[in-house]
Amino acid sequence: MTAELQLRQPTALSLPPVPWRDPHTVSPARLAEYIGMLEKACAENPASADLRTCLGMAHAMNYDVYKSGDALEAALALEPDNFYAQLKYAELHYRIRALIRAEQETLQAIDLARNPFELSLARKQLQEIRTLMRSGTQKPEWTKPLTTPALCLIAMFVMFSLMVMFK
Repeated sequence: MTAELQLRQPTALSLPPVPWRDPHTVSPARLAEYIGMLEKACAENPASADLRTCLGMAHAMNYDVYKSGDALEAALALEPDNFYAQLKYAELHYRIRALIRAEQETLQAIDLARNPFELSLARKQLQEIRTLMRSGTQKPEWTKPLTTPALCLIAMFVMFSLMVMFK
């Protein structure tokens, strides 16, 4: 462990230091060490939504979307009115291009903003999401049933098979 991380171990009242500003400058080994430290801190402080938010962000930096989502959902379950947990959960959806869900979650973050800085962060993210939605870079939502198209496709295969057999 580096001297910086050894000196500043997380406590129940403080968050661990963030070892990077740019995600491309942190080594995978250092990121794994940081994730391990955060997981240990979360085990020691199971009621800390802030630690779980940091863990979710660290997993996201490690390109582990499922673990990141789990950590952020746990943070929101602990503190539903935690602005940063809500904002980072919305950002995770924004990053995987689930833009409709990201917009809903960001609107909830706007409602949780307690000062102008937090409000500006959430509004900026909402603006970026809506820009992407207008440009058409989003995943489609599978909300419509596929039974009718599937039945039509099966019927076409059956008809084609019968035509080939009786020709």
